[in-house]
This record gives sequence, structure tokens and C-alpha cells, in this order.
Amino acid sequence: MIKLLALDLDGTTLTSTGEISDANRKAIRAAEENGVLVTIATGRRFRDARPLGLALELNAPLITHNGALLKYATNQETVACSLLSTEIALEIVRVGKEYGGDALVSTDPHGHGTLLYDRVSESNLPLKKYLRWSENLHGGEAGREGVTHVVSLENVLPDQEIVHISFSGPCLAMKEMHGNLERELGGEVTILQTIYPHLDFTLIDILPSNASKGHGVAELAEINGLARENVMAVGDNFNDLEMLEYAGTAVVMGNADPRLLEMGEFYTTLSNNESGVAAAIERFILNQENN
Repeated sequence: MIKLLALDLDGTTLTSTGEISDANRKAIRAAEENGVLVTIATGRRFRDARPLGLALELNAPLITHNGALLKYATNQETVACSLLSTEIALEIVRVGKEYGGDALVSTDPHGHGTLLYDRVSESNLPLKKYLRWSENLHGGEAGREGVTHVVSLENVLPDQEIVHISFSGPCLAMKEMHGNLERELGGEVTILQTIYPHLDFTLIDILPSNASKGHGVAELAEINGLARENVMAVGDNFNDLEMLEYAGTAVVMGNADPRLLEMGEFYTTLSNNESGVAAAIERFILNQENN
């Protein structure tokens, strides 16, 4: 029986305009009322996922930073956290800059979360857009406090607790950078790509070697005494693959990356704009006695 439901956010629980449909909201509430722990499992930083965790009134800690940080939205209690060492973080920044990347560093895992950066290339429109979005998401002074420009990342990182580092940009440039990062750092860290070809946008997240959504979901299941057979996961992109492979019930969205849709072991639901999460909850949780 399903007792833990892990939902990706962007492209899954959220519509293409970043909204939660009424159908998804009602289905998530019904799942919780049926005794299921529901969590968000997202590549978003905790500070960017928290508003949605609060809006959904979830009863489990959020799995954020692609699994590196498990933390309650309500009281911000940290349940589990994996950190990058200063040595590794400095090497990530060095390699990224060497290949033209602009690093965004996520710190402060036991607080609200802070993003640090020291440069944004003129051509890096995706990162400029993200920084504006992140500031606006939290509104006013609170948004600006969570995003900090520093003169040199190399100078400040030794004094930080670092959860993850990301690079973003056009798909072709990020594909080349991903290959370089894998070649120089692949054995020491987890490197995840989230690719949106229709937007010509790729996000590369670099995490501690023991961090992934699959690891985060497994850790939350273990904390609650659940086996993988009790877990259902829903996602749409390749940073969801480990949690989909871990879950006893794995669901991909109708709008998922075509390569995920071709994997026959995953059930395909409706798209994110058709409340595919609600349809999957209805089928596998609300009617699970009849499955």
C-alpha cells in the first residue's frame, strides 16, 4: 500500500504558468486524508520550494536541492542535510569558470537559505531571469536578502555551509559544460541536468556525492519505517530518474522528456497542464484497494 508520495514541482505538480491546479490541490489533500505522507521532491532550493509547501499544507518535510536538504516548510526544522566540502566547492567554481560558467552557490541550510554569486555574464539571460524570479518570488526585502552578490566566491566560500552549486544557460553550451564537469569532477560529486529543449535552457546542479532525489526519498521512507513498495513518485525530467527507479510505483508526466516516456517500466499520466498528478493520485492512491 502506498504511504509516501513524492512529487516533483516544475513540469509536474505545477502548470506551465507555475500554478497549482484545483484538481491537484484537492487530490493531494485527499491523499493526506487517506494517511499518505506527501512531499515535494524538487531541484528547487528550500527557500524557493517553501512557499508551495506551505500553500499545500504538506505533512512531511520537503525534499529540496535535488535531495541534499530535507526540511519542514512550517517550522523550518532541518531533518537531513548533505554538504559540499570547501575544497570540492572551490574546485567546482574553478572548473565552471574555466569553461565560461556563472556559478550560483546555495548556502545556509539551517536558515532560510542564501544564494551567492559573483558574476553574471551579459549573455547569460537564463541566470539573469532566474535571479529576478527568485527575488520576486519572496517579495521586497525578503527576496533581496536571500540573493547576495559577492566580489569573489573564492574568498567567501571557506566560511559557508554549501548545499549545492548550479550553472545554467542554453542547451548546447551547457551540454559541453556538463561533459567537462563530468570529466574533471564526476567521481567526487553528483551532477544532474534538467533540460528544457523548447526553452533552450539547461540547468546543471552539482551536489554532494550522496545526494539525489532518489536518496532523499529513500531517506524519508526509512525515517518513517516504509519500504520502497510503499512509495509513489511522480516526475517529468532526468533529475527525477533515481526517485522513479526507487519508487514501488513510478509515474511520469505526459509532458515528460521523451526518453523517459519511452521507458516502459514507468506509468504515464496526463500532462502537467491537465492535472496529471491528480489523475495519478486518483488511480494509484484513492483507488488503490481496487488496483
